[in-house]
Amino acid sequence: MMDLDEIEKNLLREVAGLSETPAGAYNFRVNGKAIGRQSSANIDIRPKTDKSGIDIYIKPNTQNEVVHIPVVISASGLKEAVYNDFHIGANCVVTIVAGCGIYNCGSDDSIHDGIHTFYVGKNSQVRYIEKHYGAGPGAGKILNPVTKLFLEQSSYVEVQMEQLRGVDSTKRETFAELAKDAKISIQERLLTHGRQTAESIIEVDLSGKNSTADIVSRAVARDLSCQTFSSKIIGTTVCRGHSECDAIIMDDAKVLAIPSLDAQSLDAELIHEAAIGKIANDQLIKLMTLGLTRNQAESQIVNGFLK
Repeated sequence: MMDLDEIEKNLLREVAGLSETPAGAYNFRVNGKAIGRQSSANIDIRPKTDKSGIDIYIKPNTQNEVVHIPVVISASGLKEAVYNDFHIGANCVVTIVAGCGIYNCGSDDSIHDGIHTFYVGKNSQVRYIEKHYGAGPGAGKILNPVTKLFLEQSSYVEVQMEQLRGVDSTKRETFAELAKDAKISIQERLLTHGRQTAESIIEVDLSGKNSTADIVSRAVARDLSCQTFSSKIIGTTVCRGHSECDAIIMDDAKVLAIPSLDAQSLDAELIHEAAIGKIANDQLIKLMTLGLTRNQAESQIVNGFLK
């Protein structure tokens, strides 16, 4: 592993699952600087010359390769905006592992805004994993990711977003535009506690004939935390869109779900489902009869719900 201290190594494990330098293409960003970068035969990573960030070029027909681009912040008061653009050729099968971990032990907020734009070529399949994590006794750990996806004909993108611990404030914005026969799956898992706030905004434009979108958000709000989930699916042709928001609310938390379906064609099939509620008492009783305390039973239910 590169020259990281134990705090930074732990952050890297949390957001990217890495305990050693990976094979293949990667870009490691620590405290506002790239500390390690490697391209591969099929994946070229280049630093931007006009602003902070990188361009990732993936050659057509690249198969079963993984790109790691994690961000780690351990310096209190660091504020940055990073722009990463992915240019993915036709007929590719790739996995992109991103995410940001912040450890703050100081008196100033640490903020990372990651703006990622994907241009996905025809018939390509992309799995994008984005994890956020915060730790430390200091001031705010703030993350504001923006993800923009442009899918060409018959391409498929699976987006996995996860934020389960320690982030004090986040505003996550995801926008997708699909061409003919393209498909997207967006899966979000979110846990807030304390006085944390989290806002998720997802908008998908099904402008391509026979395009498909599936959006699923599972969230748990505890203590005095607040969450807002806003989804919009726009169907302008023959298409299918499904949006689902399931949330567990605990203590004095608040959850607001704002679904929106915009059908601009007789052939657009759009569905939204939403459910917000507390943990069912019979579930708690069942687990407690097996010897668990109430807190242990709640934790078991929450962990199972977020899997």
